[in-house]
Amino acid sequence: MLTVEKTALEGLLILTPRRFGDDRGFFAETWNKARLREVAGIMPEFVQDNHSLSAEVGTIRGLHYQAPPKGQGKLVRCGRGALWDVAVDIRRGSPTYGSWVGVDLTAENGRQLWVPEGFAHGFVTRAPDTEIVYKCTGYYAPEAEGAVRWDSVGIDWGLTGDPILSEKDADAPALADIDSPFEWSKT
Repeated sequence: MLTVEKTALEGLLILTPRRFGDDRGFFAETWNKARLREVAGIMPEFVQDNHSLSAEVGTIRGLHYQAPPKGQGKLVRCGRGALWDVAVDIRRGSPTYGSWVGVDLTAENGRQLWVPEGFAHGFVTRAPDTEIVYKCTGYYAPEAEGAVRWDSVGIDWGLTGDPILSEKDADAPALADIDSPFEWSKT
C-alpha cells in the first residue's frame, strides 16, 4: 500500500509507503515501479541513487536543479535523522512559479517527496547525522547543474542560527536572477 498526497504545486507529491513492523523493527517497500504508476500516476525511469550525510543540524543543501535535456526528477526520503525537504516551482509560465512546498521527512515517518523536473530542490537538517537518500531520473551532469539561493524564495527554514552552507550554495543566484531552463505546459 502506498499513500499519495497531492501538494499545492502540480506534479509534486508526498508518498508514504506502508510499513510492517514488529519487535525487530520494520519493513517497507520504498519504491515499486508498477505501484507508483498505478497509485500515483507517475512512471519515472530511475537511473541513479544518491545518498548523503550531513553531520550538523542546520545544514542546508540546495536549492538545486539540472537543466534539460539532462534534467532530473527525484524521489527523496530520509534514511536517518530528520530534514525539512523543500521544492520550488521554477517552470516559466507556471501559475505557481516561485512557490514552494516543504515537508518533514524523517527516518521515523517514512515519507517521501516526488520532485519532478522543473523544480529546484533543497533541504535543511533537523537532527545530527541526517542521511538523505534519493533516486534520480537523470545522471548527474555538472555542466547542466543550476542553483537558486536558499534565502531568495521566502522559505521558512526553521533555523535558529546561521545555516551551514557550501560555498556554491552560498553564492547561488537569487530566484529573480535566474533564467529558468524549464517551461510549464498544461498536461
